[in-house]
Amino acid sequence: MKIVVIGGTGLIGSQVVTRLAEHGHEAVPAAPNTGVNTITGEGVAQALAGADVVVDVSNSPSFADQDVLDFFTTSTNTLVAAAKEAGVGHYVALSVVGADELPDSGYLRAKVAQECLIEDSGLPYSIIRATQFFEFLARITDEATDGNEVRLPTAYFQPMAAADVAAVVARTAANAPLNGRHEVGGPERFRMADLVRGALAAKDDPRDVIDDPGARYFGTTLGETSLAATAEDAELAPTHLADWSAARAAV
Repeated sequence: MKIVVIGGTGLIGSQVVTRLAEHGHEAVPAAPNTGVNTITGEGVAQALAGADVVVDVSNSPSFADQDVLDFFTTSTNTLVAAAKEAGVGHYVALSVVGADELPDSGYLRAKVAQECLIEDSGLPYSIIRATQFFEFLARITDEATDGNEVRLPTAYFQPMAAADVAAVVARTAANAPLNGRHEVGGPERFRMADLVRGALAAKDDPRDVIDDPGARYFGTTLGETSLAATAEDAELAPTHLADWSAARAAV
């Protein structure tokens, strides 16, 4: 199958392309640096010509509320129109666990808007809702840092490896549309503050992690399991944090 991966040169997309190619598919990475721009429309029709599946793992260059909303609505509308014109039979998108439960987050509101556009498009589709990535832990820590203190919520956190996210997305793209959502999360739950405290200690980072039930996560207040995969049929990824950390340290 010809499978076009929007955002195919990024952290997740590049791994999706590799996995699909390894299984014999014609996997096409599409991004502004390959001449495909879903905001301006440049190169989109040409990229999707003859495609069986389009996979959207792109991300906004700006996380400001209006910017990210504009990005996902404009990009998705462009892709939906081009996919219909090209006769694409499956639209796969990567989203975030708990997106519709955290309306104070501008980013998650934008992801919900993206999901709705896909669901209402009339195209066969699959939406993968994943928990946060291990690779995102440093940014979470820095965002919560003020001086020498890292103030973090006590809510549960169920992160997973980006490679495991890519594996689920690639598998989904190669199979029949779900016409629904599928949740996937890491194999372990942690308290967010505990996880970051351990990660900093392992690096001899002197910052002091403060457990704060009222601390906001990128502008939103978390419920106890807002960032956990709670669906009854949620898939648990295979890579444990300790194994991921050991592999990173060995590189």
